[in-house]
Amino acid sequence: MSRTRTSAGRARRPTGRRRLILACAVGASVLTGCTTVHTPPLAPVGNYTALPLPSGAQVLPPATTTVPGVSACDATASLRPNPPGVVTAGPKVSEIQARGRVIVGVDQRNYLFSTRDPVTGNIEGFDVDIAREIARDLLGDPGKVEFQMINPADRIQAVQNSTVDMFIMSTTMTCSRAEQIAFSAAYFRAGQRLLVSNDSGIRQPADLADKRVCTVGDTPTMYTVQRLIPNVEVVAVADWDDCLVALQQGQVDAVATDDALLLGMAVQDPNLQIVGPVMEVAPYGIGFNKKDDDLVRAVNGTLERIGRDGTWTSIYNHWLAGLGPSPGPPAPHYRD
Repeated sequence: MSRTRTSAGRARRPTGRRRLILACAVGASVLTGCTTVHTPPLAPVGNYTALPLPSGAQVLPPATTTVPGVSACDATASLRPNPPGVVTAGPKVSEIQARGRVIVGVDQRNYLFSTRDPVTGNIEGFDVDIAREIARDLLGDPGKVEFQMINPADRIQAVQNSTVDMFIMSTTMTCSRAEQIAFSAAYFRAGQRLLVSNDSGIRQPADLADKRVCTVGDTPTMYTVQRLIPNVEVVAVADWDDCLVALQQGQVDAVATDDALLLGMAVQDPNLQIVGPVMEVAPYGIGFNKKDDDLVRAVNGTLERIGRDGTWTSIYNHWLAGLGPSPGPPAPHYRD
């Protein structure tokens, strides 16, 4: 997932990108080995390729029962930060300052949010820059971050076990997640949309009735798709890269997730486009161990600071300008 930049620092589409044709070309991290062929189940309308689905993918039949929508709980309400410029050294903040670095969990395959540059080897993206601003306020140096690579399925456990101090992984705040961990105030608001091939003829969710859609399993988007699209067949995968491959190989008709994540896929393949209205809003939060109130308040102070001084907008313009003009940071919502 290499990227070149203009002299102004803006990301542009990489050149020479080709649609993925052969399963062997994708790599073991995305597809199963080429020695074993797994034929996916037949879709309702057929016409899907016989190439193997990504490892661990499940084809879910159309939902026959009501699936959960957005809960009415106040999952986006966080803890009020300290006064501007003040970092209260509670137990967790003191631990980080004594250590001299903050440990942040990220997903290295989330293009534009957190991905490893193949030339420099550095992790970079929107989420990464947010982490560096947190380190700036906690430790006086934006470089004092230790990034730990975490699979999305393991992020909750990583903060519960204090393997990391926090995770910043484009995570939608939901009530089920808020029961397990603490969240910051929202640092980004995405909208659930669709990614399709340019020649698909699909322009809105209703066009996907009786078709196949890829999404990561047990996510808010998966339930939105099942709720809004009649008779849809969901291909549930472990990682968003798997959805990109499945769409390129003709195994699904669309990918459904947040527009910010879809942008990271679309800029890698000019044959793809984001379509349709926003199906549901997805507020992103930073995840913490429930006992680390002092760290939550300190991070919320950073989010307020970068919203006031223009840093948030600069980060957005650098990574996510493809979504359109900056909407500005989300307004914070506190419960105390």
